Parts: sequence; C-alpha cells; structure tokens
Amino acid sequence: MSQPQIAQKSPYMIEVSTGEKKAWCSCGYSSKQPFCDGSHAREKTGMSPMICEMAKTGKVYFCGCKQTKNPPYCDGTHSSLS
Repeated sequence: MSQPQIAQKSPYMIEVSTGEKKAWCSCGYSSKQPFCDGSHAREKTGMSPMICEMAKTGKVYFCGCKQTKNPPYCDGTHSSLS
C-alpha cells in the first residue's frame, strides 16, 4: 500500500449537517479535496475513502495532510511536517 500524498498542510473547514455522509479522501490524490473523487482507484494506491456520518451540524476540520492520527479529522499533525 502507498503512503498518502499530502494535499495541503492545513485543515479543510467544511460546514456540515447532522446525518450528512461524507467520503473523506485518504490518499490525497482527489481533485475534490477533502472528499474522494475515485482517484485512489485510478492511481492504484490500495487506499479507500473513509465514509463518515456527521454527528452534528456545524464546522468540521477535515485533515488535509492525510497524516492525522484521528482520521478524517485534523489533529494538528500538519504543523510538524517539513
């Protein structure tokens, strides 16, 4: 399995609604960041998107560097990347 590509070194702030389902891109190749566009299959990364259902309405910070220890959410790991 490949390592994910860093899409950006900051989170993506997205407004979501309770019950809404999102497919977070885990490979970093999607052109629709932070969400999946199927690039993982075209690039043969061996990775899959993470499907998550939003627990509440409001702002969510999705990881952009794809290195988070709490996927799909930003945990600040991007701050330590070179």
